[in-house]
Amino acid sequence: MTVAKPVKTTLEEFLKLPETKPAREYFNGEITQKPMPKARHSRLQGKLVTTINGVVESNSIAYAFPELRCTCGGRSIVPDVAILNWENISFDANGEPIDDILVAPDWTIEILSPEQSSNRVTGNILHCLKYGCKLGWLIDPDDRSILIFQPKQEPELLKDQDILPVLNGIELVLTVEQIFDWLKMNPTP
Repeated sequence: MTVAKPVKTTLEEFLKLPETKPAREYFNGEITQKPMPKARHSRLQGKLVTTINGVVESNSIAYAFPELRCTCGGRSIVPDVAILNWENISFDANGEPIDDILVAPDWTIEILSPEQSSNRVTGNILHCLKYGCKLGWLIDPDDRSILIFQPKQEPELLKDQDILPVLNGIELVLTVEQIFDWLKMNPTP
């Protein structure tokens, strides 16, 4: 019996493919599909985007985009939340953001799903750091912890009342516990 090798594709060919839901990502000639987000993932993602944009957008400091494709360094990924400093957002003549993001986000946030490989997700964060990202969070809802990545520093595991780092210029103070408290939507009787 002969096993067929998967067909490798180029980054340029990948970027011409239609978008899918859930999103596909590209690295080293291979295309992988992200798992479909579930309720806890979507809840955390929505709260993060709303909370971050609530303190950065009105003063044109940064913007948090959910599921934004970022392509740099031969890799095309879709972080759960990609935060770009305002000066790193390109706008067209109408003042609208240009669709294709060809830089690493300034801050990348990934929310681990049970079906996801933590190594693959960590690899995406590390890749972003290599290409200019200043901060990465890997949120693990099952473990109630957040792994922090910063350039040229050891990763740091934060829990409970630990205060989470944010980008310089963003006035936002959040603890790990506050993030996971967002999951509570229905008060217990």
